[in-house]
Amino acid sequence: MIAAIQKTLRELNIDAWLFFDHHHRDPIAYQVLHLNLDQMPTRRWYYLIPKEGEPQMLVHRIESRILDTLTGQKHVYSGWRTHQEGLGALLFGLKRIAMQYSPGCAIPYVSMVDAGTLELVRSFGVEVVTSADLVQVFHATLSPAHIESHLEAGRLMDSIRKAAFARVAASLANADSLTEYQLQTWLRNAFDKHNLFTDHGPIVAVNAHAADPHYEPSAASSSLIRPNDVLLVDMWAKLNKPGSIFYDITWTGYCGTNVPTEVDNVFDVVRAARDAAFERARNARESATTLHGFEVDDAAREVIVAAGYGDAFVHRTGHSITEDVHGTGANMDNLETHDERHILANTLFSVEPGIYLKDFGVRSEFNVLAKENTAIVTGEVQQSLLRI
Repeated sequence: MIAAIQKTLRELNIDAWLFFDHHHRDPIAYQVLHLNLDQMPTRRWYYLIPKEGEPQMLVHRIESRILDTLTGQKHVYSGWRTHQEGLGALLFGLKRIAMQYSPGCAIPYVSMVDAGTLELVRSFGVEVVTSADLVQVFHATLSPAHIESHLEAGRLMDSIRKAAFARVAASLANADSLTEYQLQTWLRNAFDKHNLFTDHGPIVAVNAHAADPHYEPSAASSSLIRPNDVLLVDMWAKLNKPGSIFYDITWTGYCGTNVPTEVDNVFDVVRAARDAAFERARNARESATTLHGFEVDDAAREVIVAAGYGDAFVHRTGHSITEDVHGTGANMDNLETHDERHILANTLFSVEPGIYLKDFGVRSEFNVLAKENTAIVTGEVQQSLLRI
């Protein structure tokens, strides 16, 4: 790993990558360096990987073994004076270093270092640049085992999704009461049964609730799912074992067969935008063309704007997916941020355009794996509005 990072540092003309943590402020550092998250650093530590030579570490005397799983020369401090002296020695001779920092917090998923630490590092005369590209290469790029865990989660999730909509159909046919919250609970129980993990959700939303992209029902506040309702289900989970990658999908249906024309039309626009974004990604991979995250967002947004719904598409087109459902790779975003990061081979992201109106919302989401020479959708694809 060290050799690969050093090679990339040389390619990017960066002198070193400086990792820093205190009280688990930076989970990226633990994942990239394969550190044990169970240990709690109550004192600051630093780990510097130079583009040439041996890594260096600076640790507090009472937690001097916290980085012992890593290679490199260890330096120890105790007081604030020896801390600053040690950090200065670590940075001596360096001009340009990367840290988990994003100018203007443009990429919040990478912006982990606090302003005070940045000030301290810069006081030694070094330029600090964002590690966003490094993080994408060494954190968001997936191994074959990662990809297989995602695909397995997808097979399970697609099966659960079918069963969930069948559950809704049965309740409607039998005139049973079924609330958003009850269906959410049913889904969480299904995740547990299939040994899937998620930390929150899923979203189960009808009508105006579906017009809120991040609505979640609760036991205290939940609507019944009734005939002639628009129903949106957004679900994400991963295998409940270390190193697993999330699978994240949204499907939208209508509780009945006599679908209002506007609902059908909005779904068709969302589907077209989704497919345009995917085709932009696939064409770029197949033609070996450099593609930025914002360009995928543009492809989807242009379709929705042309249909007259631009003001109702209120979020980015997609996000990176890793061991976290919102990962640290390039996002498909030219709305919330202008994401200029390249889409790399063996990275995974969602494509999930949506239109959110006063009385209902529609979103369609699938996951895209960028491969060396193409891009693929990793699960089942919704081609038409579900008639439930």
